[in-house]
Amino acid sequence: MVRRWFYACAVLVVLACLAAGAVTPNAFWALAVIAPLVLLGLYDVVQRQHTILRNFPILGHGRYLFELLRPEIQQYFIESNTDAFPIEREFRNIVYQRAKGELETQPFGTQRDVYRVGYEWAAHSLTPTAPLEEAPRVTVGGRDCRQPYSSALLNISAMSFGALSSRAVLALNAGARQGAFAHNTGEGGVSPYHLEHGGDLIWQVGTGYFGCRTKEGRFDADQFSDVAAQDTVRMIELKLSQGAKPGHGGVLPGQKVSREIATIRGVTPGQTVISPPAHTEFSTPTGLLEFVARLRDLAGGKPIGFKLCVGHRVEFLALCRAMRDTGITPDFITVDGGEGGTGAAPLEFSNSLGMPARDGWMLVHNALTGTGLRDQVTIIASGKILTGFDMARALALGADLCVSARGMMLALGCIQALRCHSGHCPTGITTQNEALVAGLDLEDKTIRVSRYQDATVRSLLELLGAMGLSHPDQLAPRHIFRRVNDGHIRTVSELHRFLSEGELLAANGKGRWHDDWRAVAGTTTQPR
Repeated sequence: MVRRWFYACAVLVVLACLAAGAVTPNAFWALAVIAPLVLLGLYDVVQRQHTILRNFPILGHGRYLFELLRPEIQQYFIESNTDAFPIEREFRNIVYQRAKGELETQPFGTQRDVYRVGYEWAAHSLTPTAPLEEAPRVTVGGRDCRQPYSSALLNISAMSFGALSSRAVLALNAGARQGAFAHNTGEGGVSPYHLEHGGDLIWQVGTGYFGCRTKEGRFDADQFSDVAAQDTVRMIELKLSQGAKPGHGGVLPGQKVSREIATIRGVTPGQTVISPPAHTEFSTPTGLLEFVARLRDLAGGKPIGFKLCVGHRVEFLALCRAMRDTGITPDFITVDGGEGGTGAAPLEFSNSLGMPARDGWMLVHNALTGTGLRDQVTIIASGKILTGFDMARALALGADLCVSARGMMLALGCIQALRCHSGHCPTGITTQNEALVAGLDLEDKTIRVSRYQDATVRSLLELLGAMGLSHPDQLAPRHIFRRVNDGHIRTVSELHRFLSEGELLAANGKGRWHDDWRAVAGTTTQPR
């Protein structure tokens, strides 16, 4: 819309200047001033690297002017003791630089307060090793999986079509295809935009069963089998909860349910859609695992797992006991953190509910290890994964591979305008406004997504080499250090207890972990 107005106004202004020039020659001076602006605006519209300029010709340069002046502005705010420039800015810059293929080096050392409590770092070695030339892959699939998936170390986390625009989904999937990593569909169903470029998909099925639901909103096995049979659907993820709003359902207002979205999700156009807080197909740990086994059979043996934000430790241990009692294990568990993001979470849920990611990763790893199940289940880390160090920390704390939503959105060109929920995203990423979506250039953003993923994985491998490690599997809690107060530094292995293989199965075990394990006896078939 902005571009159409620009074209119309530019033509009218030039015609007006020419007409005025026919009456008084001095009017041609106005044309000399206006013509460069018109040419600049035309360039903004046709260039493909900056969505902001394509959607807001001329006006968009204001944003880049402030970006150019940022170091001086930032220094002013630092001296004024404000929080206007949070520390995460440096991580956003890393993503932007990697996505654009720019030089990542930083002058004048770290910009972080390395003496603040909670600061974390990895220890380097005096005998570093050469980084791996090719990133290793992780096989996802347990003993009952007949079609295991070879996964990249970093993949795209769950974001639905509807929350994202069509072009954003297209660019993400094309980037996944180009870089040989996986793209999680989010719970909004598998759209044509997820399928067009043939990138590997992790199909997420939420409590609304979008894309595999009956008219009443219950699970439809036949629809599920049809979608799961598609070649590009490589894994299926059952969403129990997400970090941004664990235990909270969702509402998609009727005015946002277009005919296209309704068709993809299997709902009625124009009618408000409610996703309940919990699944209707099961209500117990055993019921969940039986449903996992059913989905695996319906999907032809493809990997089936679930995603959750950890709540009570005893509840997760009840899941582990059910795994041992039934002999059914998920192929993977995606562990999200309470700090996860979305454009539609109540503030209290976002800030004050759900276990933070690092604690969740350690808890799930410990529970599976202590119950002798760790080698059967892949742990996927989710929650603010942006850099190679973020990945190294997640792997050291128990994860096998990582997924990122925030990093991929930044790679697409997100400027964190914080208008995700409004339908007015200026970069065309989180909107269905076709005038804004049209500014997102598919070819350019595809390359950026692929380039960011590749550079971040390579940075992980370089960190490993500097740490004297030759493979991500060698990362352990002892490699991550944390400042606990002004005079004390501890490794994560010193700060937290890590269980040994099968430790909880000992009949005479002592401690809180053992108390919780004994407490879940007989609870696996009872409603939660």
